Formats: sequence, structure tokens, C-alpha cells
Amino acid sequence: MTLRPKLRPLPVQRIWHQGAPALLIQDPFQLAQGQYIILPQVYGPVLYFLDGEHTLDEVRQDLWRRFGMRVEDGALEALVDVLDQLYFLENPRFHQAYARARDHYYQLPHRPLLLADQGYPADPDALRRQFDAYLQAVGPVSPMPATGRLVFSPHIDYPRGHQVYARTWKRAAAMAQAAELVIILGTDHYGGHNPVTLTRQSYATPYGILPTDPWLVDRLARAVGEDIAFAGELYHLGEHSLELVLVWLHHMRAGQAVPVVPILVGSLLPFLDASYKPAQDPVLARFLTELRAILQERPRTLVVASGDLAHVGPAFDGAPVDATKRDQIQRLDEEMLAHLAAGDPEGFWQVICRVRDENNVCGVAPFYLSLQAVGPVEGQRAGYAVCPADEENTSVVTIGGLVFG
Repeated sequence: MTLRPKLRPLPVQRIWHQGAPALLIQDPFQLAQGQYIILPQVYGPVLYFLDGEHTLDEVRQDLWRRFGMRVEDGALEALVDVLDQLYFLENPRFHQAYARARDHYYQLPHRPLLLADQGYPADPDALRRQFDAYLQAVGPVSPMPATGRLVFSPHIDYPRGHQVYARTWKRAAAMAQAAELVIILGTDHYGGHNPVTLTRQSYATPYGILPTDPWLVDRLARAVGEDIAFAGELYHLGEHSLELVLVWLHHMRAGQAVPVVPILVGSLLPFLDASYKPAQDPVLARFLTELRAILQERPRTLVVASGDLAHVGPAFDGAPVDATKRDQIQRLDEEMLAHLAAGDPEGFWQVICRVRDENNVCGVAPFYLSLQAVGPVEGQRAGYAVCPADEENTSVVTIGGLVFG
């Protein structure tokens, strides 16, 4: 038994289970073959004290002193044992399992497709027919020139977002086809505490493999520090934000491969109260400096930012969205999209700070960092949608596309 157990930084989701509020804890690394744990919501304070600094006796004392909460004899020990079996604790057992999983990951021909046959057809012919139908349905779209360097794409599921995807990628078709290198920055939904997470493994789509450029990955890793760059590399396994966009890119290239640098970027919310801008953070500044150098050396590089906009309502631990709130969400989206289209990352960030990101914009980091990397640029809107996020239609996700010439 670990003397001072420490829970790994894992996503904890509030859910209803058997008619009562509960906490769902899952491991994006899938070290225990996708197993998860559901705990009564009252266990929230227990998880808080599993910080590597408290013994279980101290946890019991603090739970009683701060929350008036008594724990049955053996309950904490049993919980910690289950967490340890699932590799949810930060300890040698977890690190050994992670090393084994990473070694297996590198032995694979490519990162396994997460959503094939779930979010889209795994058969390339069926996928081609589906995407061609999406593209035809949106009608004529004015294309941007092949010299364009930046695309903002949503990463929502295709059934809800296909119109915005189709408009965005139809407008960016010449850019996608002309690219000799693609650098894609996507929201890291699980490892948000990691500023930049790289991988040396290649991504794939039903059309084939998009080879990762290992030399450029290593170059960026040296800039930010390998301990930072690869600390959460296996987050790539369970993250959809890059996969769903790369499938569209590969389709617009008619299945032709192109070297890719896949990058997951963490949350910028820790900078809301900072006295400096996110781009001035030492790690992010080194990352951006190296990224700008690569873009200068490789003029035929396409940068893609994968992110959605607002996430509001009970599905995201908020109040139900009514007509008034829906209007407020769309007005704020319009303000942010205007800054983004103008190539103004700091203006966009100021809006996020002003409202404390009250609408949970999940594309903050990829949008902000990609604009910082590319430099002065102007974009055009390529679609916008308000998508339902629960069966009662009281939660919404908003998405938009931008293509920069």
C-alpha cells in the first residue's frame, strides 16, 4: 500500500449513476484496457486529499476536520487499492505500465484509429462517398488561393458538424493539396496541464498513413524540453481532436500522403490571472520561436488549428441554455471570431480573459498559438453552427471555420 498515495492528473466527470450524482474517472492512456471507476460524488474531497502529501490516517483526520466526513474502517484502503490496480496512482507501478504501453505504441505501424467505424466509415470507399456527399450538399464555395497558410477547423463529430467541416475544407482545398508539410495543433482535452504534447508516432486515416516528421518533432521537443514534450505522449491515443481533422485533410488531398507534425496543446486558462500573455510563458515562447523558424524555412507548410467554440449547459456542468443565453453565446462567438479572422490573437485572448472563458471555448490554445506562430494574416469565415449537446436541447456546442489567405 502506498504510504502517501497520489492520484494522477485524470479527467473527472460529474455524471448521474443509478439516480444519484457520481464521479466518473477514466484513464486516457488506457493502461487498464479502458477500465474506469464510478464513485459517489461525496468522494470528491477524498480524491482531493490523495495528493502525495497525506497518509491515509491524515486523510481521515482532514476529512473529519474540514468536512465533518467520517469514513468507514478499511474504505480508504480499499479505494486506494482499486485506484492502484487501475494505474490511477502516480507511483512506480504506473510508470512501469506507462513505459510498457509506450513501447507497444511505438511498435505499431501508426497510432490506432480511435473513431473509425464509430464516428466515420473505416472503409475508404464508403468514407469517400460520405465526404463527397457532405461537400456537394454545401454547394459552391469560393476557394482560397493555394498560398494560404492557416486553417481553423472544428473537431466536433461529423453528424453535427459536417456542414462547417465541408465549407471550411472546400474553401481550403487548394491549400491542402499544395501543402508539402502540415503542422496541426489540436485541443488536448485530457492532458490540459501539459502545455505542448508531441508524438513521434504517425497518424493514419482510412486512406492510409500520414507520416510524422520525426526530425521536426525532435526539434520542437528540444525547444520545449523532452520531459515536457513527451510526458503525456499517450494522450494522443485517446484524443479525437487531431484525428477528425486529419481525416478531412487527407480526403481533400484525394488520399495523397503528406508529412505531418501532430501537436496537442493544453489549456491556457492558468494564464487568466498572469501578469503576462501566454505567448510570453517561457515554454510556449520557446515553442513558438521554433515553430516560426520552421515556417520560415518551409514556405509550403500548412498550419491547421483544430478547435471548437462554446460548450455551455448541463452537459458541461452549467445551467440550461435558454433563448437569452443562446443569443449571448452567439454574440460572444461573433466577437471572438472577428478577432480571429483579423489575425489578432491578443484581442481574442483579451475577450477570453474579460469573460473568464465563461462559455468553455475548447479551441482557445490552438487558435491563439497558431496565430502567434503564423504571424500577420487575415482570414475569412467558412461556416458557423450551434449544435445540440444533450437530448433535451438545453446544452449547446458552437463551432466555426476560418481559412486564412
